[in-house]
Amino acid sequence: EFAPCYGLPGALAPTGFFDPLGFAQTGISLNDVKRNREAEVMHGRVAMIASVGYLAGEAVSGPFNINGPANDQLQQMPLPAFILLTVAIATAELKRAQIGWVEPDIGKWTKTLWTLRENYYPGDLGFDPLGLKPEDSKAFANMQTRELQNGRLAMLGVAGMCAQELVNHRTIAETFVFYQKIYSGVDPYAACGDSIIC
Repeated sequence: EFAPCYGLPGALAPTGFFDPLGFAQTGISLNDVKRNREAEVMHGRVAMIASVGYLAGEAVSGPFNINGPANDQLQQMPLPAFILLTVAIATAELKRAQIGWVEPDIGKWTKTLWTLRENYYPGDLGFDPLGLKPEDSKAFANMQTRELQNGRLAMLGVAGMCAQELVNHRTIAETFVFYQKIYSGVDPYAACGDSIIC
């Protein structure tokens, strides 16, 4: 209980336990630390999938002829497909809530709202079709640290890709080619003529 972050894995050299905003400082309850870790793991997993999705979704036209920057692709989906996607996401989130979270009780809402189950480990939904989860606790902590570090990097990477596309409205590959021309001394706007957007 006196270990930083209640001993949850995730600290790695050279920074070690790094918590400048105090999300896991002394005095924060175990439930709050576990809830923050749950959010970090889940957002990291989504970001890892999104980082692949940005590159793959822009490289290959999807089943509905969706193309262009990834930031613009969701609004190109036909309404029935968008509804199915929304239902699938809602179903997955409800299942995750049933596994990890205590059901809210109106009479005791201050004790049950935002509370994780006692026996629930943040991020462990029991879904491991490839059997990658180690049985050994030390190996599990090592794997959890690697997942957290990759998730943290993916969150930063996806934020960068999203921001880049919002700024120049080009795909990641188009931006790479654009800057490749600039650094080669070629005017990237030469083929544009009088067009405002090239």
